[in-house]
Amino acid sequence: MPSKPSSTSAPNARARIAANIRRLRKAQGLSQEGLAEVAEFHRTYVSQLERCVTNISIDGLERLAHALDVDVTDLLRP
Repeated sequence: MPSKPSSTSAPNARARIAANIRRLRKAQGLSQEGLAEVAEFHRTYVSQLERCVTNISIDGLERLAHALDVDVTDLLRP
């Protein structure tokens, strides 16, 4: 039986996505409100994503990737 990945070995997917959103947003000089506007989300939703409070759908990931002008896989990278 394969061993379960350790929670301390690498951040979970939600934490990776949150960190990547924040990093890419800041690199482009966007505020949470600015990113939310481009991606057609509410500002509080972007804040919740960056704080790992809520999950995001695949469609939402695509919208964020498009708004950040990156491939969706860039949001999932460790």
